[in-house]
Amino acid sequence: MSDHEVKMIILSTDNIDESIEFYSGTLGMDLKFRDGAHFAALDGGPITLALATKIDHPIHGQVVVGIKTADVDAAAKAVEESGGGIVQGPYDDAHERRAVVYDNKGNGLVFYSPLNR
Repeated sequence: MSDHEVKMIILSTDNIDESIEFYSGTLGMDLKFRDGAHFAALDGGPITLALATKIDHPIHGQVVVGIKTADVDAAAKAVEESGGGIVQGPYDDAHERRAVVYDNKGNGLVFYSPLNR
């Protein structure tokens, strides 16, 4: 089994309220949480569907896959060594360690791991 687990798909939006209404009202997805007017997470079963404006989207305008991993730094390095690119190198935010990268075909990925604080 891989050390990397796809946990989230991040979509761009310019209006969180309209997007939440679409996915919850039209498709019946429950809202897991929201962060103001710039980020929301919906229950997509085993994968969370995230909606983000330019403020919180790692690569706004592109679908991005969130991958939980035990070692963000090693994952980002492996991507870069295999022909991908680093958008934002490994960094810590309030809750997790992250790296935003492109794969070798230009698809956006976010590697993340909860911080042990």
